[in-house]
Amino acid sequence: MDINFFKETRILDGGMGQELLARGVETYGTLWSANALLQEKYHQLLLDTHLDFINSGAEIIVTTTFTTRRMRLRDNGVEDKFEYLNTKAGEIAKKAKDLNPHVLVAGGLPPQYLTYEADTRSDREIKENFYDQAKLLDPFIDFFYFDVLSSVREFKLAIEAIESFNKPYLIGAHISEGVKLPSGENISKIITTIDHKNLLGIILSCVSPENYEKNLNEIKSLGVPFGFKLNGFITTKPTAGYTNTFNKSKTGNPNEFLGHREDLVPEKMALFVKKFKEAGATILGGCCETRPAHIKEIAKLK
Repeated sequence: MDINFFKETRILDGGMGQELLARGVETYGTLWSANALLQEKYHQLLLDTHLDFINSGAEIIVTTTFTTRRMRLRDNGVEDKFEYLNTKAGEIAKKAKDLNPHVLVAGGLPPQYLTYEADTRSDREIKENFYDQAKLLDPFIDFFYFDVLSSVREFKLAIEAIESFNKPYLIGAHISEGVKLPSGENISKIITTIDHKNLLGIILSCVSPENYEKNLNEIKSLGVPFGFKLNGFITTKPTAGYTNTFNKSKTGNPNEFLGHREDLVPEKMALFVKKFKEAGATILGGCCETRPAHIKEIAKLK
């Protein structure tokens, strides 16, 4: 893959997990979208959803592996399905690519423990978790995508974990609010304190358009291709904290406690994207609550 791929404007897909739930996939504990992999009856729906994003203009699709991380599966009593679920996610994404050879598949590597919070476990455990998931995705993907990580340490360990696969990677950093990662670090440290050899670019993942705008100048100053996956949640930092609320919920759709923005219709999101594109962003996409109709409007800007 060309390391300069994202120096030109590229369109990413939207929020696969939330889209699958919106299309009727039932939740299984906190596996949410992973239930589309766990139950064979949803496999065609999963493929069709990838294809709908592609037909809306997405040039890159991400494997549906956000909730197939080992710790989340263990929490739901199905860790024995770890290899099957990650392999199946890769197979279905690759099938969508086979039908659309111009499309690239990104292997989604999510935070390996909690969401929207820095992983405080040992380096060894974090690195092993990233490697185990990456090894299963590797045969099906064009590059790795670090999906919504929350600390510089996690990015460093994830990069070390995938080194043997010789594939480039896209950084997907999360900021819940303000201008710092959940770890309290600046975005720029991801670029300045890590020796990058296969970096494709950096995006902010699962952030609101308004919060992305607060970080636009810093991410633009880093000298690498940049962009975003914008969400349509009301917040990613609920009053009680994501983990506390998540632990109480244990079922249902994340938008039940993160909220859904009614105002962020496709045309309004495209206005934000147009502004960021004019500021130099080349990696344009959506995250949770961003549907094919949103991607269709974004793709018109290319």
